[in-house]
This record gives sequence, structure tokens and C-alpha cells, in this order.
Amino acid sequence: MPRIWKFGDSVNTDDILPGKFAPFMAGEDVFQSFAFHYIRPEFAAQVQPGDVLIGGRNWGLGSSREYAPQALKKLRIGGIVAPSFARIHYRNLLNLGIPAFEYDLTGLLNDGDEVWLDWQTGLLTHVRGTFQLPPPPEFLREALAEGSILAYYKKYQRFPGEGKG
Repeated sequence: MPRIWKFGDSVNTDDILPGKFAPFMAGEDVFQSFAFHYIRPEFAAQVQPGDVLIGGRNWGLGSSREYAPQALKKLRIGGIVAPSFARIHYRNLLNLGIPAFEYDLTGLLNDGDEVWLDWQTGLLTHVRGTFQLPPPPEFLREALAEGSILAYYKKYQRFPGEGKG
């Protein structure tokens, strides 16, 4: 079952993937193995597909480098829940197909807790109950069902929510 990886406030893109491990430095095939290298060195080796990251305020601040969320995508993160996101990082997450929910769970869940996240409805199920996160709007559900906004565009030659004309 997926589990929680809990982080604090102001986790920046260099915390997520330090610049010295960017794909062009470490290699396209291994850069994800350095995710959270300095703040959670065990992360990349122990994270499982579907695991959920719980962050504090201002998740993803710093640079707009897309390789930080790309590393999380390659590790098959199930989603990220934080009270607030840096806007460019938030958009990068959604562009790449990583569900991101603005909701404060920092005081409610613990590192390692088992959870199940239904990204379509925003329901996060935990042994203590179910939390209703703000569900993604329809256009985003369409994009995430294709894998990402980018995958949706490649398939349909338009962005989700745009008319077919």
C-alpha cells in the first residue's frame, strides 16, 4: 500500500533534485535516483510507486527547473499534498501528470503512514478516516487520465478543456 513521505515548509526545487544531479550532469537514466539526496537520502531507494508526498507551505519554491518534478514522475509519485505551492512548480507538476492538491495535512498524518489517494476524486484514505481534498477540475482529470497535460496535447493537438475546433 502507498505510504506518506512527510516534508516541512519551503521545500525548494534544489531540495527535490539538487542541481549537480540534473539529467545533463548525472544522466537521463539515473538522475531520479538523487531525489531529496541531501534532506532524505533514503528517499529514492525506498520510495514506491503511488507514494504520496505531504509538504508544508510553499512547496517547490526556487527555480523553475522542470527536472525536479521530472525526477518525481520517474519515481512514479502518486501525488503531492501541501497547503500551498510555488506557482511555476505547481504548473510543472501538472504538466508532467503529477497530481498536486492544495490542502494542509501536515498536522494530521505521519511519515510512513499508509494511505490511498484517488486523484480523480481527491479522496485520501487513511486508517484514521478519509480526507476530501479539492478534486481536480474536469480539464485536469482529462489530462491526468492521458498521463499529463503534455501527453494530452500530443494525442489531441489541443489542451484539455479547449473546443475540438
